[in-house]
Amino acid sequence: MARGAVRSAKEKSEMNPIEQKSTLRKEIKRRLEKISASVRIAESIELCARLETQLQSAHTILFFAPMPDELDVWLLLQKFLGTKKICALPYFDSATQIYSARRIRNLEDDIIVGKFGIREPNSNHEEISLDKFDLVLVPGLAFDADGNRLGRGRGFYDRILSSASGVKCGVAYDFQLVEKIPVESHDAKVDFISTPSRCLKIES
Repeated sequence: MARGAVRSAKEKSEMNPIEQKSTLRKEIKRRLEKISASVRIAESIELCARLETQLQSAHTILFFAPMPDELDVWLLLQKFLGTKKICALPYFDSATQIYSARRIRNLEDDIIVGKFGIREPNSNHEEISLDKFDLVLVPGLAFDADGNRLGRGRGFYDRILSSASGVKCGVAYDFQLVEKIPVESHDAKVDFISTPSRCLKIES
């Protein structure tokens, strides 16, 4: 392997948090690109089965629209829409340039493709204030055992998490649970991390 292809632990420790995040994002994205469709489906089913048990006590839930390289929580969202639970998704508010939340009732009729090509609720449904949720499911490129989260670098979910009420549950493949996430002052934490094989409660 060519020198410099992989940074040593010492080299990583000498980088600032922004550089460390950039390096970790590249490493995780390379691993995500190697996941086959069949593996994603199988692990998404396992994750949703685990989450379904954990989510029974939550009444108002903020889901997320999974990107192609993320575990598919859409399976659980579709199931919960047939219950008395209130389910919502983030939507991008072009006026404020931040994400807010709207309730959804039907995945076929209520969804449009919004900012960054991410699915979101259309404008025909009521907004739910972020401080009204019992549970927030949180995507991320990586998490650590302290509840730190590595996002995609735009900071949108940090702003959601800083305003949202309820329990914040990170959703990830097992390999996305890493030893340590570099942290900056604006970074928000989660309370739990759920993967296809385990649920990790973050100790305060």
